[in-house]
Amino acid sequence: MTKHYILSVDPTAKYDWDRCTLRDPITANRPDLAELIAEAVGEAAGSYLVSVNIEVQVLEQTAPNAQTKRLLPSDLDAAVRSQRVQLEELAA
Repeated sequence: MTKHYILSVDPTAKYDWDRCTLRDPITANRPDLAELIAEAVGEAAGSYLVSVNIEVQVLEQTAPNAQTKRLLPSDLDAAVRSQRVQLEELAA
């Protein structure tokens, strides 16, 4: 059984339980690992000694505290003026 989750690691998180979180990428719910193992065992009542192998493969990583650059109106005005000058030079 292959499941995909998003692991978030934040050593500076305010609460211990937020320092390392595992979430479903679609629902953002935290997985119930006992329930996943029970699905693999079946529905028969009883106690089971189980062996669980976890293989982790990083599929994608985002930069920590990635911040996108915010454009200010003055930046946009400068870009528009630059493009206007270039167009005027091409038209001349």
